[in-house]
Amino acid sequence: MLRNALSLLLGTRRARPGGGPSDRGRVQLPLPPALSASLGCDAVGVPARYGFRLMSHLPRAGCVFADADRWWWIVPAGSDLDLDWPEQVSYATGAYVPAGRPKLIHAPDGRTPYTPPIPLFLMVCQVTGVAPSWTPADRARAVSAP
Repeated sequence: MLRNALSLLLGTRRARPGGGPSDRGRVQLPLPPALSASLGCDAVGVPARYGFRLMSHLPRAGCVFADADRWWWIVPAGSDLDLDWPEQVSYATGAYVPAGRPKLIHAPDGRTPYTPPIPLFLMVCQVTGVAPSWTPADRARAVSAP
């Protein structure tokens, strides 16, 4: 219920391109049942060629899924708000990803499936050669004001 309320709230603040159960050709990444995803889940997909490098340099990784093309990191819902993820990144709202059936390759030792989004964002920017960019909260409010 909390996840649905959070998804509804986030949905009013941002466009939700795709990422729903009705999307054909997409599957939701299945989290291990022992992990609590109380913040909702999105997924950040990066080209597979960066996967091992990111995994080895992140201070902590949550659930990570991989297929031949992409590695997907589970992040809290709304981790795309105010962050300009590099073009090479795929952001999957609700953790609905292209139906290539990625396999779980890393599960965290803790009780949460999340990779902290800010360290992931900064590492993804570094490995892709893109300067980190985000919309400051004050500017975002000014842009969205009527």
